[in-house]
Amino acid sequence: MTRAVSVRLDDEVQRALNTLEASGMSRSEAIRRSILDAASALRRKEALRNEVAALEADTEDRLEMQEVAALMESLRAAR
Repeated sequence: MTRAVSVRLDDEVQRALNTLEASGMSRSEAIRRSILDAASALRRKEALRNEVAALEADTEDRLEMQEVAALMESLRAAR
């Protein structure tokens, strides 16, 4: 089922839409693709946030990262 949506475009968004249309996309296709791409980007950001939270919660991994950082610092100081 398709649904019609009405939006108000400011000048910046209108220029972006014009660019997409100039590439050969129809107006509807450009808007649909943009919405899908934005949603996909949000999902990727959320997945990355979850991964970072899991890594931060991993005490063993954090200790290993600190050990590596200390080793690198000692190597830098030895120069």
